[in-house]
Amino acid sequence: MQLYSIKELDIDGKRVLIRCDFNVPKDEFGNITDDRRIRAALPTIRYCIDRDCKIVLASHFGRPKPGAWNEEKDSLKPVAKRLKSLLKKEIIMADNVVGDDTIAKAKELEGGDIMLLENLRYNPGETSNDSEFAARLASMADIYINDAFGASHRKHASIFALPEHFSEGKKAAGFLMQKEVTFFDKMIQKPSRPFIAVVGGSKVSGKLEAMVNLVEKVDKLVIGGGMAFTFLKALGYEIGNSLVEEDLIDDATKIMQRAKELNVKFYLPVDVVVAPEFSDEVPVKFLPIQEIPSDWMGLDVGPATNRLFREALNDAQTILWNGPMGVYEMDKYSKGSFMMSHYIAESHATTIVGGGDTADVTQRAGDVDEMTFISTGGGASLELLEGKLLPGVEAVSKKIS
Repeated sequence: MQLYSIKELDIDGKRVLIRCDFNVPKDEFGNITDDRRIRAALPTIRYCIDRDCKIVLASHFGRPKPGAWNEEKDSLKPVAKRLKSLLKKEIIMADNVVGDDTIAKAKELEGGDIMLLENLRYNPGETSNDSEFAARLASMADIYINDAFGASHRKHASIFALPEHFSEGKKAAGFLMQKEVTFFDKMIQKPSRPFIAVVGGSKVSGKLEAMVNLVEKVDKLVIGGGMAFTFLKALGYEIGNSLVEEDLIDDATKIMQRAKELNVKFYLPVDVVVAPEFSDEVPVKFLPIQEIPSDWMGLDVGPATNRLFREALNDAQTILWNGPMGVYEMDKYSKGSFMMSHYIAESHATTIVGGGDTADVTQRAGDVDEMTFISTGGGASLELLEGKLLPGVEAVSKKIS
């Protein structure tokens, strides 16, 4: 898969619209609590500043409800403030997305100026992939750059309809997008072996297709988190009140059978941390999976499982990790996820961490600097692992004749 690179375009002095992913977490006071996605966009933005471009930045934030457009809690103003701090440069904050005044401001930008549009999802045309909305966005720029990997699995206007308004040679991927796609493409196509995938999270349903694809490519598959109980039930274990997807037990069985056919080593928890209810204030027990009480639930992997998973990772040359090992947001059930983060960070393998919760675990565990690559896209990285061509990637890919 080859993407058009921003370096291949003549952008000097041009008006450039960069689709970024500034969908960052904020606290109840509107303060940004994790600016990794903003920092990840800086190389592309700085490249355009150095070439005297007139820069328009566009991003979504959250999921504003229809009829509740322009609510302050969903505004990108805190992002503008953080960008100003990081770039040491004034950021012009647009009052709206594609209003006449905003389009006029875009046309008045001088070389090196940066304007940040308001939350794209304030306009219903963004999520409906509206061509008229895309045309108004396109009118603000000569060049389109997609650097929003985390949003590139969605057929939204700024991702899918907008690039259609730019001819070949006028659109490309930014540095972050290129890095994300290159890492995942290389890892899936030509990994250094042994290649181990560690998959966690609450549900099998969200990662079913990814696991079906991964089992064909990996040497070992390690399963943790709530999804493990669907596999354990498929093997006949009593799992109490633990999370289970009854309708996917057959799928879980097929994945395990396929792993056996391909001689892929398949790892499941051998013990779990159980509690009578989903709470941080109840007593817990560490029990083998054979002894989960019928009215208790598993909320994290146990110490024996941590040791087993560490042994499984010992000879890895490539590790892909997507999904926590338990309910890591609660202290009592975070140890399995943090231990997994430490084990992966301590390995000598090439380590790729999926976005979303997995990246958050790595951050909380203090292992960010030890990982080879941490993706900014949760859903997007999953769809790449499923073997899908993302709409945003397709829009800036070179067509093979």
